[in-house]
Amino acid sequence: MENKHHSVSPDYQRQGFVVIDGFLSEQERICLLAVVNDFHQQWLVKNSEFYAERAINSAYLTASTYLNDTQRQVLFNFIGSHRVMALAYALLGEQPAFMNTQLFFDPANPNQKNYWHRDAQYHLSLDEQRAALAGPQVLHFRFALVDEPGLDVIPASHINWDTVEELDVRMGNNGKAPHHDLSHQQRVPLKAGDLMIFSANLIHRGIYGMDRRALDILFCDPEPGILKYANPDCLPNAEQKLQIKDPTAFSITQSFLN
Repeated sequence: MENKHHSVSPDYQRQGFVVIDGFLSEQERICLLAVVNDFHQQWLVKNSEFYAERAINSAYLTASTYLNDTQRQVLFNFIGSHRVMALAYALLGEQPAFMNTQLFFDPANPNQKNYWHRDAQYHLSLDEQRAALAGPQVLHFRFALVDEPGLDVIPASHINWDTVEELDVRMGNNGKAPHHDLSHQQRVPLKAGDLMIFSANLIHRGIYGMDRRALDILFCDPEPGILKYANPDCLPNAEQKLQIKDPTAFSITQSFLN
């Protein structure tokens, strides 16, 4: 594990993202895809209007809303597996906290435009977004469950503030729109089974198409300001935790919510 992925941390620190090809075994991929597709079908029924209007992702997959306990356990066990947690420790240190899960899919409208963003822009001012580049960290672990177009990213934007062009496009200012191309963009396509880890601070946009099914697990530094967004129903109970190889991230989040 350590040898194969020894460059994960330096690559991530430098560019704000890293890809591990073929991280998932075929068995893991098929198992996760079955659970995710079941969640998605039920989510679509309850959120048909939102989906028809603009939705490109859902969240809280580990909650009790749509999945049964057996299906939730599949996700809990995967999140708390030694292979996944080893990467969380490598990038966040000894105290990685579990924040959320998300599922990214294609919009109902094939002409819907994608958009450049930093995750924090939806709840922070520009000054706060700039300050957030110094930490604490939130990381997406994106598992491609099918081949997909991936993401466009601006490398190193997790530590560098926007250029004039990037800020105009991201915020839709001065005649620019959030879907416009950027000078320094880099496309990162993903194959089924690949893992892409990227910073929530990275300027990025999802590329729609190929009926994507991207399962994102969000880990973060153990900070109350971030963990206030965590949902208690998404955490395993005491009995469920016993089946998880390494429940550390869940336990850390639970301790902040108590």
